[in-house]
Amino acid sequence: MVEAGATIESLLRESRLPRREAEVLVQGVLRCERARLIAHPEERVDSSKALAIRAWFSRRRSGEPISYIIGLREFYGLELRITTDVLIPRSETELLVELALGRAGPHARVLELGTGSGAIAIALWSKRPDLKITATDISQAALEVARRNADSHGADIDFVLSDWFEAIGPGAFDLIASNPPYVAEGDPHLKQGDLPFEPRLALLGGDDGLACLRAIAAQARYHLQPGGRLLLEHGYSQGESCSALLRELGYAQVDDHRDLAGLPRVAACVWRG
Repeated sequence: MVEAGATIESLLRESRLPRREAEVLVQGVLRCERARLIAHPEERVDSSKALAIRAWFSRRRSGEPISYIIGLREFYGLELRITTDVLIPRSETELLVELALGRAGPHARVLELGTGSGAIAIALWSKRPDLKITATDISQAALEVARRNADSHGADIDFVLSDWFEAIGPGAFDLIASNPPYVAEGDPHLKQGDLPFEPRLALLGGDDGLACLRAIAAQARYHLQPGGRLLLEHGYSQGESCSALLRELGYAQVDDHRDLAGLPRVAACVWRG
């Protein structure tokens, strides 16, 4: 039974979680800023909310990602709704956004493949509303999440249900960007951290992790303007393989960019046509 006398501080102490994680979960239930927890640790929490907080603590102790528990994730300064139908946006993917912003000219036509929560497309639009952005995903459930996020930020994005380029008609884009599945089947990381809870469709890239990268790179040539740019996020150990693939397919100015951790993360290139 949940006692009536639970306070913010007593709940935090009993969480058996790192303090900041516990605070985030309490904030989620109480719908408050962290400052309230710090300023009023003695504040009593009613029994129904205390019960909800303890349930969330239990889910987190079982390994469930905080973003799925609270249903929110910040990306590129934007608050996004997150469900188990989409991959959790990660900070390293902000590099892809930065590179795209630096390469997209005024009113450029941009295609994002595998949008998931819509994080990349919405981040691009938030900085460059002049861009004409199309974003695709093979999952209808993911697209519903992306559309809700776009609506909440007022982003004008055309979302399309598509298996990569399948539903994209003829026509040339100035820039194509993607953070596709690139984890190899059987990779031990799939059993670690948040990955066991995330959708396999958004993670697995075939036996070597490169299947989706190969498919996108091969097909993008038929959807890019001459001089158009292709940006592909990849795994930290896939930089050389990804760059070699792009050169073999005829792309020029192939370069690989490192994330803030210093790891190879995004391959960039130009299609000369």
